[in-house]
Amino acid sequence: MAGARKLTAPRGTHDVLPEETARRRRIEDVATLVLEGAGYRRIETPIFEDTDLFARGVGGSTDVVQKEMYTFEDRGDRSLTLRPEGTAGVVRAYLEHGMHKLPQPVKLWYWGPFFRYERAQKGRQRQFWQLGIESLGSDDPSVDAEGIVLLHRILRDLGVPGLRLRLGSLGTPAGREGYRETLVAYLREHEDRLSDEVRERIDLNPLRAFDSDHPGTKEVMAGAPLLLDHLPAEDTEHFHEVRALLDGAGVEYEVDPTLVRGLDYYSRTLFEFTSDALGAQSGVGGGGRYDGLAELIGGPATPGFGWGAGIERILLAQATGDPDHPEPGHDADPEGLAAADLYVAWTDGHRRTAFDLADAAAREGLAVRLDQAPGRGLKGQIRRAEKSGARTVVVVDDEGIRIDRSPGGRATGMTVADALAAARV
Repeated sequence: MAGARKLTAPRGTHDVLPEETARRRRIEDVATLVLEGAGYRRIETPIFEDTDLFARGVGGSTDVVQKEMYTFEDRGDRSLTLRPEGTAGVVRAYLEHGMHKLPQPVKLWYWGPFFRYERAQKGRQRQFWQLGIESLGSDDPSVDAEGIVLLHRILRDLGVPGLRLRLGSLGTPAGREGYRETLVAYLREHEDRLSDEVRERIDLNPLRAFDSDHPGTKEVMAGAPLLLDHLPAEDTEHFHEVRALLDGAGVEYEVDPTLVRGLDYYSRTLFEFTSDALGAQSGVGGGGRYDGLAELIGGPATPGFGWGAGIERILLAQATGDPDHPEPGHDADPEGLAAADLYVAWTDGHRRTAFDLADAAAREGLAVRLDQAPGRGLKGQIRRAEKSGARTVVVVDDEGIRIDRSPGGRATGMTVADALAAARV
């Protein structure tokens, strides 16, 4: 239609094109190897859930619930929300399906899209992908340390440059009640210098003041009392044990007494991995313990620990080109395809033989490409095969089946079996 508006992807979303898919698959493959090797099993929860799950679980005082959720009513007048984070849905599934009857802790991992209406910027989208874990049913400090070590291993194996780990503790809600009163009193004393948003949340969520970028608030918080100095003995011991286990694993960290995260359900251990490659918006993944979340959404007391890592953030950090860790997919062809074991070129009149050869190779587990470009001559097919990095190139023409290029050299007068044997070399 003349004059019609050009349609593009909505702001804050992007198309994952084939050349990026190989890099994303590499992240998923590394995560699968590391997490399933540690006993985590994959879970997939719905992309939308009952809005009340997030209002109760994530917390009504958070920016996520107040400003960022994509919420809508379905045709049955039910309020539903596109999932803004992964933990609440996994805990809901744990409770709904009686996973408390399984040997504890139940260790789960997930990979998928999430949705938040926030200011779109490079590496931070309104539809974004996350990799995450949840370990439910144990409050042992080793669960916390193991989870942190696993994310460290994944990010290290992916070559994310400039990794730093910030570590803190919020203590339990009961254990930090006295500190909360102290902090509220301090904020009230300096209320005139705080941002409007922080002032409105003093009673609801005073800890979030540590996360403010407002200049006056930052000045006030530089002199604020610190939670780590007010933790009860039990919470302090839990934190010390997590630190000792990380020390034993050789994972370096910085204790950050001002560390907070944007969700209300956290307790005790809290952490965040950052990458120096990302500048101000440096976070690539983080999480912590959430022992009271199951109760908030109507279940029995169930300790839990988990984290989420942003796929777009990891990709952006990798794109800095750390020379010691080449980007995944460097051995792929220009279209982002992994190099094939066998490339089949053919001339007119030999389509069926070429197709049968490619099919036989695929059924034997070989990575195979059959040239299917309309009108491309044999020389052009050979050039395309060479650019693709194929290990073995077979030509099917009037001479029969012959190898044009392979690790074993050229050969003519071959059978299909001969060609397959050459491709397996």
